[in-house]
Amino acid sequence: MTQQERGRRSRRSILEAAAQVFDERGYDAASTNEILARTGLTRGSMYHHFPSKKAIAMALVDAHAEALEVPDQPVKLQAVIDLTLEFSRRLQIDPVLRASVRLTIEQTSFDAPRQTAYEQSGTAILGLLRQAQDQGEILPGVDVREATSLIIGAFTGLQIVSQVYTNRADLPERVTAFWRFTLPGLATPGLIGRLRVVPPAVPAPEAAPPAPAAAP
Repeated sequence: MTQQERGRRSRRSILEAAAQVFDERGYDAASTNEILARTGLTRGSMYHHFPSKKAIAMALVDAHAEALEVPDQPVKLQAVIDLTLEFSRRLQIDPVLRASVRLTIEQTSFDAPRQTAYEQSGTAILGLLRQAQDQGEILPGVDVREATSLIIGAFTGLQIVSQVYTNRADLPERVTAFWRFTLPGLATPGLIGRLRVVPPAVPAPEAAPPAPAAAP
């Protein structure tokens, strides 16, 4: 393994350990000692990558943008829906993203700009809604900036409530319900029935071929 590869792995190990600690305890209660204990690295190795707890937190917040991968869909309203559903799925399985969201929402001594994550989300969703509008997918008179603000605000609230009640286990179902209620005020009537508001089906794994029969 090259030194560069070891460095990348060490950095990722620190971020994943910090994400778990921040997600469990919040920023103020988290300590670099606990983060280090979960990585098995030396303090010098951690400070080589991150000079402070705040620097680690800022790197985690940057992970928010990585989860905003815009789906390649010809129907742009479907792309918006899929973006929220995939973000929901990632929140269920990715501690780095969960920590990023918690650092953005929670009021703590972490004083980095918090609006950046919302601006990133807004840019992605607004761009898709404008394309949807150009393609005739949006009802006449809809303000796509206002719709963007509604989607981001609603999603933020849904994931917080889902975290409180089920540790986000029911987040995709809550997002699906949101879209069922919201689409009639956003999408053209002929399009609504063509939009999928549930996560895409995961193809079943292919069955292994049968073993050859033993020779008599």
